[in-house]
Amino acid sequence: MRDPALMWNEPYLETCCRAALHRLCLAGEVGRPTGMKDAPCLTRLAGKGLARQNGQGRFFITDEGTARHASEVLKLEELHTKKS
Repeated sequence: MRDPALMWNEPYLETCCRAALHRLCLAGEVGRPTGMKDAPCLTRLAGKGLARQNGQGRFFITDEGTARHASEVLKLEELHTKKS
């Protein structure tokens, strides 16, 4: 289980934003366009530094977003902890 003290230092992601983060990760180098139903979540993710928007309006995952996706969506941190 994650340390509760560390958990509170991370801004909470709503379920819809976690799903948008996952779709953003799946989009890879193509990114996600604006105008999709998850645009408000993508904007929130960009505000938290988990995504960035390029000059053409497409959203891309950042390194911080990739790390957050691994720990919160894929739960990789918990898997490593359980194996130890």
